Amino acid sequence: MGYSHGMFRIALSLYAALFLFPFLGESAPVPKASLQFGDVSVLPDETAALQKQIDNSKGTLLLAPGVHRITSTLSFKLTQSRSCIIRPASGAATLIMDGAGPAIRVEGSHQGTASPKSFDVKTWNERMPIIEGIEIVGNHPEADGIELFQTVEPVVSRVAVRWCRHGIRLAERNRNVTISDVHLYENQGVGLYLDDVNLHQINVSNSHISYNRSGGIVVRDGNVRNLQITGCDIEGNMPADDTSTSVANIHLDVSGSKGDRTKSIAEVAITGCTIQHSSNYSGKDYDALAPGGANIRLSGKEIWPIDSVTISGNVISDTSLNIEITGSTDVTVSGNTLFAPNPDNLRIAESKRVVVSGNTFNPRQFERPGRIRIENSSDCIISNCTFRALDTPDGAIIIEGSERILMNGNILTECSSGVLVKDSSDISLKNWIVSGLPEGVPFLRKEGETKNVVTD
Repeated sequence: MGYSHGMFRIALSLYAALFLFPFLGESAPVPKASLQFGDVSVLPDETAALQKQIDNSKGTLLLAPGVHRITSTLSFKLTQSRSCIIRPASGAATLIMDGAGPAIRVEGSHQGTASPKSFDVKTWNERMPIIEGIEIVGNHPEADGIELFQTVEPVVSRVAVRWCRHGIRLAERNRNVTISDVHLYENQGVGLYLDDVNLHQINVSNSHISYNRSGGIVVRDGNVRNLQITGCDIEGNMPADDTSTSVANIHLDVSGSKGDRTKSIAEVAITGCTIQHSSNYSGKDYDALAPGGANIRLSGKEIWPIDSVTISGNVISDTSLNIEITGSTDVTVSGNTLFAPNPDNLRIAESKRVVVSGNTFNPRQFERPGRIRIENSSDCIISNCTFRALDTPDGAIIIEGSERILMNGNILTECSSGVLVKDSSDISLKNWIVSGLPEGVPFLRKEGETKNVVTD
């Protein structure tokens, strides 16, 4: 038996009340370990004892079952011993970080690339540090989960980090990193933070990265290549209130280093993920959450744009902008399902050679503008896409200040308006199927200094 429209809205409101509202609003207390474990201060400080175990075993930490409180970082210096293993001895083990800094810091000495020719022999003694099967809970505003520094082949697997500042932070230089089956949840900073790091070859897979206030996966500056994000659920990684923000569930950002060619990001694949929230779960008139937040945000620069990015096969929904691409080149957006943004499904600005193919843009049961905007960009393609019920009177698709834009073989149905081309040239619109525009609303409008627009 189907739901009526009214019944659906009631069910949706109950869903929001039960599952979303606990994460909203500044009135809620900042999460602390004491909420789960009671008075944490009465637990013994095990920092010295655990560090002694690490030093005596030359890098192995087998945590006994139970809860272990530490007040400073457990340091694994691979240069002093060999590779390290951090895991429970048996049963469930939790580290409460009741001090500033990372609960676990693994420090190697690798200075080279991923090429075998660049490795010192001693570096192979540091290979593949493993952190697995533990929980890290923060009880200090500057507590982090894990930090990796100059490591080779580190593996972080089946680890949960919550109520910290940053979940996992990669710094300085790392190579061939594997992060899988992790839960990075409700941290005040970033879930997975590539912080000005020189890093080639990193795989992030099969993980839940959610409700981290300053972003889910953030790559900021550094020199990053070969980043694969696959099969993850990444959601709500932005302020859960009306704070204006520029953060995103996935954010690649070199915009703060405009004149520096050494800071660059390229060769990235984001595939097979669900990436969503937070914008709203109410009707057309709603209380905005994280206005300005995006699901995927590429913040590049002119001197060395973000380059060679594939965004494919994802379900992407419910933020102010679903995808924003700025200062980037050679980006492919294909085979994705996008819905319920407010206002934009896709914004491309100051970019070149962006190919958007085989995607569906549909608000589903919501009423949303869902615009597609191309601004000050060139040599871009939008093809074989469907655009349904995009509710904006000023152009469902807006091309402004751009040139050599090919938009062929698309379907536009039930939208409030069609395509607006403004101050642009060499635009091709062929083989479109258009239906359901309001009476008297044209499919194509041209404004300003627009020339050479080719249609059927």
